[in-house]
Amino acid sequence: MDSLFINATEQRRRKRSIIVMSTLTLLIILSFIISMNTGLISLSPIEVLRTLFGAGTDMQELILFDFRLPRIVISILIGAGFAVSGCIIQGLSRNPLADPGLLGINAGAGLAVILFIVYYPTTERGSIFLMPLLALIGAFLTALVIYLFSYKKHKGLLPTRMVLVGIAIAAGIVAVTQILTLRLDPNRYQFFAVWMAGSIWGTNWKYVLALLPWLVIIVPFVSYKAKSLNALNLGDQLALGLGAHVNKERAWLLTAAVALAGSCVAVGGGIGFVGLISPHLARRLVGPKHEVLLPTSALVGALLVIVSDTLARWAFQPTEIPVGIVVAVIGAPYFLYLLSRSK
Repeated sequence: MDSLFINATEQRRRKRSIIVMSTLTLLIILSFIISMNTGLISLSPIEVLRTLFGAGTDMQELILFDFRLPRIVISILIGAGFAVSGCIIQGLSRNPLADPGLLGINAGAGLAVILFIVYYPTTERGSIFLMPLLALIGAFLTALVIYLFSYKKHKGLLPTRMVLVGIAIAAGIVAVTQILTLRLDPNRYQFFAVWMAGSIWGTNWKYVLALLPWLVIIVPFVSYKAKSLNALNLGDQLALGLGAHVNKERAWLLTAAVALAGSCVAVGGGIGFVGLISPHLARRLVGPKHEVLLPTSALVGALLVIVSDTLARWAFQPTEIPVGIVVAVIGAPYFLYLLSRSK
């Protein structure tokens, strides 16, 4: 009887997960279609459809293929990358309030990219593909410092200390970044301010190609490590009892989370809260098992960013606001809600 009950419960969970992920996918497709029709120069659904099949004017093809489509694809990739990164960090730290932005990983990646933008031209060939690597270096160095200050011998990684250390380091990096802005001319400062607020500034296919390999390689790897993440989420002692190589698995997963966050920051700037909100919403929808939690988090993150980017382009036309501000408007109240619910 017990086995029948367990099998029936598992089947219901599996069916629910399929329904949830299918619904999220349909919502992303719907948002994709709406976003293609949204902008300063409006295109009707019929004009978009004709342009997709090669029957549009030169202006319509320029707007759709050179500006809107790359931006929409980048929005989806950034949302999925930040969400999976946040899901990994929450699982490793066993802290529901942890995410790449709160811990300062985004700030570290942003500092590296800003240094590159300030002192070197970004229009040179190869610089577009170099920025994700520089962001990875900045994010990894920040994560290393956080890990060293959060780890205690015989006790492992302390979740509460990890959050506090991350907040302190993020504040320090932001202060250093602000000092550097004093050396910027007005044009570069304006770009820097918008970028730090969270702006999808790379709106051509080169940036898609620069970001895509990171997600194509890292997300399947993390999905493969989902069972290890389940074990680590139970605590070091239980994970060891289940046969997991705790330090090795934690190092690999933390590296993957940092790489995802760093590469997304390089293209999307300082977009916050995506890595915090998406895993929480996904966990409420499909439960805590990372085999389904990771892909659901990616879908929630992709939907959140593409909707926020569409609103950022539509809400105050002809002025466009950074997508990070829209995400923050959604994420800040939810963050306060999480704080009120945490013990």
